[in-house]
Amino acid sequence: MTRSLGYFTDVALRRQEGSLVQALADATVVRSPANPTFWWGNFLLMPAPPAPGDLPVWEAAFTRQHPRAAHRAFGVDVPGPALSSPVADEWRAAGYDVRADTVLTATRTHAPRRLNRDAQLRVLQGADWDRALALREAVNAADPHGHEPDGYRVFARRKLAAYRAAQAAGHGAVLGAFDDDGRMLAGLGIFDAEDGVARYQSVETHPDARSRGLAGTLVHHAGEWAREHLGARTLVIVADPEYHAQRLYQSVGFTPTEVQIALERRPAE
Repeated sequence: MTRSLGYFTDVALRRQEGSLVQALADATVVRSPANPTFWWGNFLLMPAPPAPGDLPVWEAAFTRQHPRAAHRAFGVDVPGPALSSPVADEWRAAGYDVRADTVLTATRTHAPRRLNRDAQLRVLQGADWDRALALREAVNAADPHGHEPDGYRVFARRKLAAYRAAQAAGHGAVLGAFDDDGRMLAGLGIFDAEDGVARYQSVETHPDARSRGLAGTLVHHAGEWAREHLGARTLVIVADPEYHAQRLYQSVGFTPTEVQIALERRPAE
């Protein structure tokens, strides 16, 4: 069992999506054969933070376990703190994004101060999945650090297929906020990580529909849904501490609980 709550939920959800999880003596390997370009479906989970000079050893280990991967992704199975400056600098110099994300938890959410009452909130069904793909593509296109469109479309389609299969198996759901014309304005996933823990995934709002209270409304709605349908006692969501989403999650009842360390290098453009 992982020691980091963030990675405990990550690994649990990857299993539900069909990923293969292998515990080795020196690391945990996560593989997603159905979605090889999903970086955090194909990664190594370190048992402890890397020490100075460990970078070549870990890169060699990643290549052994993921020989065809163009990316590199490592998690650290310790609930913070952030990496020491010498280690972080070493990995950054090698082209890695060194992240210390915030893992937030709540036993129950409350309605946001700005509750959106116009959108229709529902679990995705039928043609909604195509609308979810359109939403993800719109969000990616508006992101100044977004991914190449064609490759992203392939990844997003595979990722939504994995969510859909997990939903069909009763592990959770993807929920959306829709306008009167059926366009998906915001979406997220929430899935059972076992032991009464439910984890949010991919909270997104269409670029044309921001500042309407949609994300906070949907996060709260999904939390209540998970309590009713999954028996969730602990809700978990992860956020970049430098992005506004963390403040939004705290505004509906989440509290920072731990730090999740991630080391990621994108494929060469």
